[in-house]
Amino acid sequence: MTAPLQTAFVAAEPEKIARIPGRLVVFADEAGTLDPLARRVDRLTRGALGRLRAGADFARAKAGSGHVLAWPGGLAAEAVQVVKLPKRPTPAEARLAGAAIAGFNAGAPLTVLAGGQARVAEVAQGLALRAYAFETYRTPGKDTPAPNRSVAFQVRDPEAAAAAFAPLAAQLDGVCFTRDLVSEPANVLGTVEFARRLLALKELGIEVEVLDEPELESLGMRTLLAVGQGSESPSKVVVMQWRGGGDAAPVALVGKGVVFDTGGISIKPGAGMEEMTMDMGGAAVVAGVMRTLALRKAPANVVGLVGLVENMPDGKAQRPGDVVRSMKGDTVEVINTDAEGRLVLADVLWYAQERFKPRAMVDLATLTGAIIIALGHEMAGVFANDDKLADAFLAAAKAEGEGAWRMPLAPAFDELLKSRIADMANVGGRPAGSVTAAQFLQRFVKEGTPWMHLDIAGVAYLSKDSDLAPKGATGWGVRALDRLIRDGYQG
Repeated sequence: MTAPLQTAFVAAEPEKIARIPGRLVVFADEAGTLDPLARRVDRLTRGALGRLRAGADFARAKAGSGHVLAWPGGLAAEAVQVVKLPKRPTPAEARLAGAAIAGFNAGAPLTVLAGGQARVAEVAQGLALRAYAFETYRTPGKDTPAPNRSVAFQVRDPEAAAAAFAPLAAQLDGVCFTRDLVSEPANVLGTVEFARRLLALKELGIEVEVLDEPELESLGMRTLLAVGQGSESPSKVVVMQWRGGGDAAPVALVGKGVVFDTGGISIKPGAGMEEMTMDMGGAAVVAGVMRTLALRKAPANVVGLVGLVENMPDGKAQRPGDVVRSMKGDTVEVINTDAEGRLVLADVLWYAQERFKPRAMVDLATLTGAIIIALGHEMAGVFANDDKLADAFLAAAKAEGEGAWRMPLAPAFDELLKSRIADMANVGGRPAGSVTAAQFLQRFVKEGTPWMHLDIAGVAYLSKDSDLAPKGATGWGVRALDRLIRDGYQG
């Protein structure tokens, strides 16, 4: 996988600042006050930092912004970046400051003079999140310098900083793992390779098993199997268990893993179809959370289940008008084969409850274009049958700076899912498309099971840079779900 930026916390050495090569970073608060290490740099540069912070551009700048002085006199460094950060920053402000430093990172060595800066761990995490780059298939040019993949933070207390960073580093690793999975092309990351990469999580202490098509057929997972029957790639369900919480019932995380989605017989338009490699984003987030939990040795019981399929138009593919029976026993009339994710999730949700009887269950899916119409690319849609679970997640998402907004569920929307010949249809028409998709999934949630559905179609993959990620896969949800588990389901 793509290795996160290597981050080291070392003791500050003010007397050696003048000789540090490469690029330096210092901090100034809202009033332009410099910390002791920054004041040392200011003296060495004969007041250059003071002149910068006294300028109008610095005064108008937002928290987390960076301002660069190139080739400053009195230093061996080729450039100094002054990052504006409040004395008592929020975690979000600290991560944005780290992201600003990522834009300053180049081929040269990078040293951050953090001193006793508050929330230096979040600064380091923001830097590493924004510095991520998926370069697996890019041929390096001979004139292109290798990117700098390490950073040294000079701090007052290296051990305390490293301890604070450790759980954030586990999140970071999980996010990078998720981003890698979403970024892989479908001719590489098919269902077989996806399952192989999840099997490798055994090395971290996660129990992993792969259910293949004969076993899925015997379990009655025919809505899932119907989605993949037109593909040469075999459908699979992968079950990952992290047992760190004694005898407590687990939290279940369920992910949609459509490794490529043509739409099937209801085929999508050609423009933009190459992005349908990201339709396994829900499964990738589940995998990233499981990796995070294992790396930080979370004292919690969590099971991650992902349904891996490919939706292709073939002579064996399911057709609009087909009727399939779910593991639960309900029949579904397939009106549109491009509404396939809910068919995958229906069976995996039911299996998760039958086998594990979870204390709470969360599913994630790049499920509907309708959620993008509703919330754009700023927030995921949150649907839940349990206010306590929804509120806890929304609080976790806010704390991690991952946009989320609660959407409605109501019996009236069920009327839109009526079928002419089966127990239900798989779509309810254009009105309230994201809501009817959630209503469909709710039919496969047992009474008494706290459940939440996260529609991440608008946030899993972006066509432009965001605050903490380059354009492409974002890894949205790994940090928020890790916090949800840490705050509510450990011990």
